[in-house]
Amino acid sequence: MTMTAEQARWFADITERITANVERAVLGKSYVIRLSLTAMLSEGHLLLEDVPGTGKTSLARALAQSVRGTTTRVQFTPDLLPGDITGITVFDQRSGDFSFHRGPVFATIVLADEINRASPKTQSALLEVMEEGQVTIDGVSHNVEAPFLVIATQNPIEQAGTYRLPEAQLDRFLMKTAIGYPDHAATVRILDGAGGPRALVVEPVVELETVRDLISVARTVHVDPTITDYVARLVEATRAHDDVRLGASVRGALALVRCAKTFAATEGRHYVIPDDVKALAEPVLAHRLGLDPESEFDGVTPSAVISEVLVETPPPSERIAV
Repeated sequence: MTMTAEQARWFADITERITANVERAVLGKSYVIRLSLTAMLSEGHLLLEDVPGTGKTSLARALAQSVRGTTTRVQFTPDLLPGDITGITVFDQRSGDFSFHRGPVFATIVLADEINRASPKTQSALLEVMEEGQVTIDGVSHNVEAPFLVIATQNPIEQAGTYRLPEAQLDRFLMKTAIGYPDHAATVRILDGAGGPRALVVEPVVELETVRDLISVARTVHVDPTITDYVARLVEATRAHDDVRLGASVRGALALVRCAKTFAATEGRHYVIPDDVKALAEPVLAHRLGLDPESEFDGVTPSAVISEVLVETPPPSERIAV
């Protein structure tokens, strides 16, 4: 079954309402909000590499409130244990039974703050639930409800006492981006409201069931064979690039197609065009690249490599069949 034009218009209307609602709490950042929403509706997760104080917590909270979901925040520290995230099994002396106490991962949106400050063992506690939508404690699996989005953050400036995320874990994040500082106009609006509540509460605009419908409909967006060929050529070009030691994986190519389908639907289209792929190539693929150490020393960045690959890889020239 393929998405219809009418469904695409409905999809775009709903996502526009959610984006506008979240922007009440995160001023002037509609692009990042759209990326976060695209990650959620593509059943993926988001990595934010940003300095403190740019609104990462506000983004997670406002997005959860907008869809009438729940949100939790986990501050990653060196002494954090895997059970502190996933939950633990506790023995009840009165009943004589073991009961599972759910951890903060059981929420619509989980904010994993400064994820690189915890040990690799604790970081890996998120891998199963991010990939499979479940956690396994003492041999028993516990499912998390959809929609489910992990927004992990890391500080790009202060690296003392941190653990670098391994490539295998970075590859689990659908997208990586940054919120960045607001522009002057947004900063003035933020300061004008400084006397109000510390955390703005936004009203829900949709129900969780509607979000589940959006996720199902996004899977049905049409992708022409010329688009999949274009994505394959982009990924292969990253592997052949002179400055790249580790190119984008097949998981990265699949992620780009998934995101492009959702992004097209937010634009009110029931089919993907090359511009959808171009718009998402950097946030979806850049963090999956491993650069050659000498190139990295010379100042080459993954984003620059993706920009170069986009210029050198021609998009489909014929009209997309729908």
